Amino acid sequence: MNKVALITGGTRGIGRGIAELLADNSYDIAVAGRTEPDKEHGIIAACLEKGVKAIFIQADIGNTDDRARIIKTIRQKFDRLDILVNNAGVAPEVRSDILTATEASYDRVMNINLKGSYFLTQIAANWMIEQRSAHQERHLAIINISSISAYTSSPFRGEYCISKAGMDMMTRLYADRLAEYNIGVYEIRPGIILTDMTSEVKEKYDKMIEEGLLPIKRWGTPQDVAHVVVAIAEGRFSYSTGEVINVDGGFHLHRL
Repeated sequence: MNKVALITGGTRGIGRGIAELLADNSYDIAVAGRTEPDKEHGIIAACLEKGVKAIFIQADIGNTDDRARIIKTIRQKFDRLDILVNNAGVAPEVRSDILTATEASYDRVMNINLKGSYFLTQIAANWMIEQRSAHQERHLAIINISSISAYTSSPFRGEYCISKAGMDMMTRLYADRLAEYNIGVYEIRPGIILTDMTSEVKEKYDKMIEEGLLPIKRWGTPQDVAHVVVAIAEGRFSYSTGEVINVDGGFHLHRL
């Protein structure tokens, strides 16, 4: 029986790269996303072509009932969950100065990026604890896809930065609480990753990278992030938990 991974926000960008590489490594895949099932950009077909099982669950992780339904569906379809990848996230619909940004924008971003992931993890973690009691041999892990915005100030998208900073503490809390069950919890912080979300600012970042913003002078790719996810999923960090792994071309380094 294959191991099973749930990737939220897995139809495009970083999430899609993670789903496809996990499928390459013989994980059955559940992708959860808000898009219509017929507009999931072919991610399920791409995974099925790799010889694994794959399902798409239309759901908004910011919604309480949808979170419960995601886990219920995976129980019914696979009867196990080995890896949860909290990747779903949104940027503000309008980039606004924090002096004028609205509560509605703040609530939308925080509800999906932080609250949704926090409480989906709660449900998944309790199921993983159940699995641990019956299957001591399984490697179980929760992986939170954060951002360099967790510590990098962007005053025109403050709600996004706060949501990612909150995910840092969320990682620590769950790592602490789940360690007794040998369930590792990790945070991956991508940097400037080439996806459709960043395509609108490509020219800006091309220039900044060329001028030395990053020690490694190139854009990151979804595959760069996915390789770290697979390493964690395969148990290569089994004596670590609560770790932050930067996938950012060295952006986090303080340089003179």
